[in-house]
Amino acid sequence: MANLKSSEKDIRRTATRTVRNRARMSELESSLKAVRSAVDAAAAKAAYQRATSLLDRASAKDLIHPRTASRQKSRLALFVAKKFPATKK
Repeated sequence: MANLKSSEKDIRRTATRTVRNRARMSELESSLKAVRSAVDAAAAKAAYQRATSLLDRASAKDLIHPRTASRQKSRLALFVAKKFPATKK
């Protein structure tokens, strides 16, 4: 139990941030799974754009490290390129 008023406030703030961060991480992880489970090129492209946006936002808000976001974006791009190679016309 907190003995100080400021400690009680810290506990409340931590609880609020924990809920917010869990929601953001859940949304981010779901978007990464959506990219990996896309069935066609158009769906993969749309899911990839959403995932990169969420990765950038998560790194800007210190939810994940910026290099982690960069690495994940790079790996997703390679995955999409291999799974749906561009057709030459």
